[in-house]
Amino acid sequence: MKLMKRNDLYFPSIWEDVFDRDWINARNVAKTGVSVPAVNIKETKDGFNIEMAVPGMKKEDFKVDLDHDLLTISAEEKTENTEKVAEGKYTRREFNYRSFKRVFTLPEMADADKIHASYEEGVLAINIPKKEEAKPKPVKMIEIA
Repeated sequence: MKLMKRNDLYFPSIWEDVFDRDWINARNVAKTGVSVPAVNIKETKDGFNIEMAVPGMKKEDFKVDLDHDLLTISAEEKTENTEKVAEGKYTRREFNYRSFKRVFTLPEMADADKIHASYEEGVLAINIPKKEEAKPKPVKMIEIA
């Protein structure tokens, strides 16, 4: 069983292909300045590795939750700058807000108690180990008595 993303929480599954296309996301970024970071998911013999490129954020901006078999990765960043001219004639206030939320369904073979997350150099990395009984076993030679 593979680690699966859960788009059906937000859109009916019939629309999944339409809303996942990069050209739709690129057009929405131009209008709103908001994008959902893409993820890389790799399965190894020992577990699953999720990598998400989110440069410019701090690890305190992220929230990673596990509710039963749903892994939710979300982030929120707010910045505000205010500039005033000494005479008080000109004031400029700029603020920026960005957030995202991604939800994944964990397979039964995932060891939920040992999930580890880290954030370094703009990449959020989440390691989800497999349960020992789910890991591939080497071929065992049985002696004939």
